[in-house]
Amino acid sequence: MAVWYSSNNDSITLSLHVQPGAKQTTVAGLHGEALKIRLAAPPIEGRANEALLRFIADFFQVPLRNVELVKGEQSRQKRVAVHGSKVAAQDLLLAGS
Repeated sequence: MAVWYSSNNDSITLSLHVQPGAKQTTVAGLHGEALKIRLAAPPIEGRANEALLRFIADFFQVPLRNVELVKGEQSRQKRVAVHGSKVAAQDLLLAGS
């Protein structure tokens, strides 16, 4: 089992390493025990967190209200919970390939 995500019932929890201020938003592969995501949004006034949650909601095909920043609001290391998605977490890693 992958270390960067866990799932139970209808919920997936992701461990992410986020790099704001990139040219485009993309999955950049594994970074230790986290999945690295490059975000086009700047780390100003919560814009990067908003962009991250929108990106995750779009990928997992759920409404934005089903995506929750659990930990790491001011950090590059974040934990995000996704509720009610039928998309497999490992597909997010494959999206970066």
